[in-house]
Amino acid sequence: QEQVVESGGGLVEAGGSLRLSCVASPRSLSLHDMAWFRQAPGKEREFVARINMISGSTNYADSVKGRFTIDKDSAENTLFLDMKTLKPGDTAIYSCYAKPIFGGEYWGQGTQVTVSS
Repeated sequence: QEQVVESGGGLVEAGGSLRLSCVASPRSLSLHDMAWFRQAPGKEREFVARINMISGSTNYADSVKGRFTIDKDSAENTLFLDMKTLKPGDTAIYSCYAKPIFGGEYWGQGTQVTVSS
């Protein structure tokens, strides 16, 4: 059974840092892309960052460029998001997205990130 599980969320003060992780299983699942999205209360889900699991190329939302870094461990189907200089506006549920090479897509349940002012 394929699944995507996030971890690493929590409560942090403005200016602080957090590192999110996401594991897509089974390990034999060949992935093309993985990405992070977030949804703040009362708002629509928005794109945060994406990485190509083969080439390593990345894309970021303008709102997080220079503060967030997306990284991967392709062998373990693991995705990371290093978040620095966090702002209260970054408060949201962060969800992991995985797109296999051979089709389909998977979403995790999400992990809460709360940034206090």
